[in-house]
Amino acid sequence: MKRNTEKSAEQLSDERREQIKRAALKVFAIRGIEGTKMSMIAAEAGISQGLSYRYFNSKEEIFSLLVQEAIDEAQSAIRTVSELPGTPKEQLLAFTQRMLDDNHKYHFLLLQHGFTSEVVPLQAKLSLEQYKPEETIEHFVPLFTKGQERGEFRTGDPQKLLFLYFSVVTGLMLQHYDLPPNYWQQQVSDLMRIIMK
Repeated sequence: MKRNTEKSAEQLSDERREQIKRAALKVFAIRGIEGTKMSMIAAEAGISQGLSYRYFNSKEEIFSLLVQEAIDEAQSAIRTVSELPGTPKEQLLAFTQRMLDDNHKYHFLLLQHGFTSEVVPLQAKLSLEQYKPEETIEHFVPLFTKGQERGEFRTGDPQKLLFLYFSVVTGLMLQHYDLPPNYWQQQVSDLMRIIMK
């Protein structure tokens, strides 16, 4: 019986940490690290500020952890795009839907704050230095080339099409319009007309 109680306490602790991290991700994405206080994270999580300090020592600790998780997620999505099922067109549509998911948008905005803020914690800076934008080109140009060969994508320089694609998608993630949840995710087919036939 004691073992079950211990497991439940550990499980509850893990769930509480995740709850705080989810709340922090949203607050950091909207306000940046400079505009965020632990009290705001606690309020978003629906817990007391004192309780939040039982799980994390500071907002800097949470920010650094979330930056590393966002980088890991972005790199995983980029490295596995060619493993998604279907044709290049279907693979890019699936990848775009994932990028425009509301949770991914918060990760993207968090990374934007990480790259542009002057008060980024050292641990987050070290994580951001691992992020290699050239890896995106390495994984996506072959996808675009294959899509062109199959007649699914427009003709032209694949790197220029890739730049256009990411410019549009990241631009949409930066918008702060009051739209229904996952609005842009539902418009993916229309968005893809900029590079697809």
